[in-house]
Amino acid sequence: MKTYKVGIIGGGGVSELHFEGYKEHPERVQVTALCDPNPDTLKARADKYGVAERYTSLEEFIAKSGVDVAVVCTPSPLRKSIIEPLLAAGLPVFVEKPFSDTLAEAQQIVDLSDRHGVPVSVNQNFRRHFPFEVTRDIVAEGTIGKVTSVLFTNLFFRQDSGWRVDCERHALSVMGIHWFDGVRLLLGADAKSVHGLNRSSAAVDCKGETDATVQVTFSNDAVMTYVQSFSSIFNRTEMIVIGEEGTLHVEHGTIKLLKRGQQNPVQSWQNAVSRETATYEGLNQLLAAVESGKEAPNSAQDNLKTIQMLDAAYVSASEGRIVQI
Repeated sequence: MKTYKVGIIGGGGVSELHFEGYKEHPERVQVTALCDPNPDTLKARADKYGVAERYTSLEEFIAKSGVDVAVVCTPSPLRKSIIEPLLAAGLPVFVEKPFSDTLAEAQQIVDLSDRHGVPVSVNQNFRRHFPFEVTRDIVAEGTIGKVTSVLFTNLFFRQDSGWRVDCERHALSVMGIHWFDGVRLLLGADAKSVHGLNRSSAAVDCKGETDATVQVTFSNDAVMTYVQSFSSIFNRTEMIVIGEEGTLHVEHGTIKLLKRGQQNPVQSWQNAVSRETATYEGLNQLLAAVESGKEAPNSAQDNLKTIQMLDAAYVSASEGRIVQI
């Protein structure tokens, strides 16, 4: 098994997921370089994780670091400007999600990846952290029959700070990107139409939406109804997958199967995958793709379909219409 030298660009809070996840797998990943334009952030993060090579300039990072793979943890508005020179330098990229704030820019990143022949993968770590993959396998076995509806609720109070507060796209880009991607994965189907409604609560200091309701119709005729709130004092994160022969009640750690005529769940499954572990696994999917020459399951090309859903939800809310994909 090859060990890869990895360089991380952006030393903010999300980089912790990567440092913590990678340090458990030194036989596969060694973080040898960190780049951040803020000298204080750079020093604090590099000192904490013992990273010797430190750069405040992306150009110098590309020219001197000698890494095999770049991990991009910058704010989303900056990601395309970071990814473009990395791909031009031939460096495979593992990038945080959403890998772009707009569909047009996401398509440009995919085009750049195709043009240079250099892969880009996206850290959709909630595919494993929330039990979407386990649920997908249960559904694929026919356990609940044909899926007709998915109800996803994500309610909690969240007050962000820093660059996110000024983003015009907020709650859906922060959390909806996880849930849209996960439901698309478990259904094994792409979105056909999206209808979204957004609201911004004065309880949260931010420019973008804090609350949203989105309904998506998929190519297999299943319908997802998704409710998001960053302004709720009541906390709830759950998914209900309704099939013609049963229903799955899904939370972060458990999946419960309910059948008609039974008061209690007839079967349950456990899921205990941390975000850090799932982040390493996402990077390893990119590394395996580099070695095999095959497209990674979390490739930007695949993730473009999730960005389509996200972008359509914003367009629908803004223009007051159903968006066909």
